[in-house]
Amino acid sequence: MTDTPARLLNLLSLLQTPREWPGSELADRLEVSARTIRRDIDRLRELGYPVEATKGAVGGYRLVAGTAMPPLLLDDEEAVAIAVGLRAGAGHAIEGVEEASVRALAKLEQVLPSRLRHRVSTLQNATIPLTRGDGATVAPSTLTALAGAVTGHERLRFGYRAGDGTESRRQVEPYRLVSTGRRWYLVAYDLEREDWRTFRVDRVSDPFATGARFTPRELPEGGAAEYMMRSMSRAQPELELDVTFGAPAEFVASRLPAHLAPTATGPTSCRLRTSTADSTEWLALRLALVDAPFTIHGPSSLLTYVTALATRLTASTA
Repeated sequence: MTDTPARLLNLLSLLQTPREWPGSELADRLEVSARTIRRDIDRLRELGYPVEATKGAVGGYRLVAGTAMPPLLLDDEEAVAIAVGLRAGAGHAIEGVEEASVRALAKLEQVLPSRLRHRVSTLQNATIPLTRGDGATVAPSTLTALAGAVTGHERLRFGYRAGDGTESRRQVEPYRLVSTGRRWYLVAYDLEREDWRTFRVDRVSDPFATGARFTPRELPEGGAAEYMMRSMSRAQPELELDVTFGAPAEFVASRLPAHLAPTATGPTSCRLRTSTADSTEWLALRLALVDAPFTIHGPSSLLTYVTALATRLTASTA
C-alpha cells in the first residue's frame, strides 16, 4: 500500500482493536516492510496517538490510554450505535447528559454518510423510550441545530410556542443550551425584544441557522445556568415542600428525581423538606408515582390540588 494517508488510517483502525499486533503481522496486512511500519507508528505518535511498543524476538504494538483523547475511527455499526445512544439521551434530557453530549451528536451527524444517517433515523423512529417526569421530549435534530448555531455563533430563527399556547417567530443570538435533567432550555439574546430570554427547547419548532455571525454578548451577571435559574424562579415562585412517606428513604429516593431527596426518620419512614420551583401538577404526579403511602404537610396549594385530583380519579372509576 503506497498511499501513506490511507495506510496510516488502516494502521490506526487495526491498532484500535484491543489486542497487541506483532510488527510482522501489521507489515503483512498492509503489504509494506517492517521499517515502514515503524515509521508509520512514529507518525501516529506525533499526531497524539499513544502507541506502546513491546520488545522481544517478535515485538508488537498496541494503542493505550493517553493524556488526551485523540480522534477515533469508527466502523458503520459503531457509528450507528453511538449516534442512536446520543440521540436517545439528548432527546429526553436524561439527568447527567449535558451540552457536551449534544455537541458530540452534532459533530457525529455532520460527518455520517447518508446511508448511516438513514439507519440511525430508522432505529430512532422504531423505538419508544420510557420517560420520567412530564415526558417532554425534544427532537434530536432540533438539539443539534441549536448546538451548531451556539458553537458557530450564528443567528437563529425558529417558531416558539409559549406556555399559554401563543405562537411566535423569534430571531435570536443563541448563547448556551442548558439541561435541568427533565428539560432542555436555550439561553439566547432575543433581537426583536432586545433582551435575554430562555426558551424551552421542546416548544421550539423549525430552527434555522441564518448564516449571519455574531459576537457573543456578556450575560447581565453569572453564567448561563445561573441566569436560567433566575429566569425560572421569576416565572415560577418556589414552593416549600413538606411530605412524609411510610417507606424507607432509599426506596423513596430511588423513585424521585435527584433534587427531591428525602431524609430518613426511621427504618420505614422518611420526610422530604425542600424549596422547589417545580409546578404543583408535576409534584402531584411525582408523589403518586413513588408507590408508597405519603402525607402532604405543605404547601396548601399542593394539598388542594391532590385532594381535587383524588376526587376526579375516584369519580372516574365509579
